[in-house]
Amino acid sequence: MRLLRIVPDDTRFDFMRFRRISFPISAALSIAAILLYFFHGLNFGIDFVGGTLMEVQTKNGPADLASMRATIGALNLGEVQLQQFGAPNDVLIRLSEQPGGDAAQQVAVQKVRRALGDAVEYRRVEVVGPSVSTELLSYGTIGLVLAIGAILIYLWFRFEWQFALGAMIANVHDLVLTVGFMSLTRIDFDLTSIAALLTILGYSLNDTVVIYDRIRELLRRYKRMPMPDLLNASINATLSRSIVTHLTVSLSLLALILFGGQAIRSFTATMMFGVVLVGTYTSVFIASPILIYLGVGRTRQGEPEDAETAAPTPPSTVPEPSPKGSVPRQRARARR
Repeated sequence: MRLLRIVPDDTRFDFMRFRRISFPISAALSIAAILLYFFHGLNFGIDFVGGTLMEVQTKNGPADLASMRATIGALNLGEVQLQQFGAPNDVLIRLSEQPGGDAAQQVAVQKVRRALGDAVEYRRVEVVGPSVSTELLSYGTIGLVLAIGAILIYLWFRFEWQFALGAMIANVHDLVLTVGFMSLTRIDFDLTSIAALLTILGYSLNDTVVIYDRIRELLRRYKRMPMPDLLNASINATLSRSIVTHLTVSLSLLALILFGGQAIRSFTATMMFGVVLVGTYTSVFIASPILIYLGVGRTRQGEPEDAETAAPTPPSTVPEPSPKGSVPRQRARARR
């Protein structure tokens, strides 16, 4: 059976020439993402701030958000957010946390039900208390930190410390840019977002390890090849596999964005940005060229060559024997 070849085997694209551009751009974007996080903040969902989320569907045509907002606002339940999604008659209602614990939250839900009456159908109701939301946020943060630490330890034993540090810089770069994207677009940051960040970590690491494994293989084979050329050869060798993988994931995420509904919208949008846009770019233009600056490959210059890459033997410095009957010039001068 003939294998699918999206990229020809003799591809020799020079990726490393862009490293002097990709590093400043990534640094600027990372700084912008950090500033967005501190000054613009994240749109924390009900999971992390507590409160009530109600998903309703109007029975008589498209929803009138202004009328529903006025009806619920008259109940004096604090901050109320209404958001239309999917079909014109689908509405998300967010109620802020009510003082008085879970019992007060349930009372607020009953008030909204009575105010809206039978004009809507209740599809989903979620109530999260303050203690639970704080615990979920703490556990989610601890989970991310532990995942990053475990990845660092694994790569340290699997490769060398330079590879581990390079992969960690690339993964943190992915997370920072993804959090900045969520802050800019105001996507709900909830438990599904934590799952998306962990998935992005694993996916980006997988793509980086594939390239790193080829780099390590070529480091053993070509002892004196310049490091930029070796990195280019490694990326070009795995380019076809990377393109096929990214296209498959992109099509799957696109289907989830279009038909997955509002419940997983934050997960799919975060995954699309983190995996397709950031993860693909990072593996090639950040994780690989950073090995040059970490000193990978510098100690191989004094090692012996393979048979495939052995340098031509320099001409011998021993003088060739004189033809028979001839007298060396130095000896002739001595006799004189």
